[in-house]
Amino acid sequence: MTPYILSMPSPIRDNTALSRFELDAGGVTAYMTYRLAGGVMTLNHTETPVAARGRGMASQLVAGALDEVRRRGLRIAPRCPFVSDFLARHPEYRDLVA
Repeated sequence: MTPYILSMPSPIRDNTALSRFELDAGGVTAYMTYRLAGGVMTLNHTETPVAARGRGMASQLVAGALDEVRRRGLRIAPRCPFVSDFLARHPEYRDLVA
């Protein structure tokens, strides 16, 4: 069996129809669901396909989503454990927390 290799990811996209940010890489899609209300984006769940786990794809997705949140002038309410852990490791994003 050939090991999974994560290729260069594409930029994240905001799939507003499904209320989630998405990132494609290596033929798979990771996503993070959200709910937007009153200038606060509640980040609910991050999902990475099993074949892509442990390769930084979810971290790339979260960082890209948080950059987009900042660009839009929004705040976040992290409900996803992965996002909470990411924020603990990346203090440069903590100012986004509502």
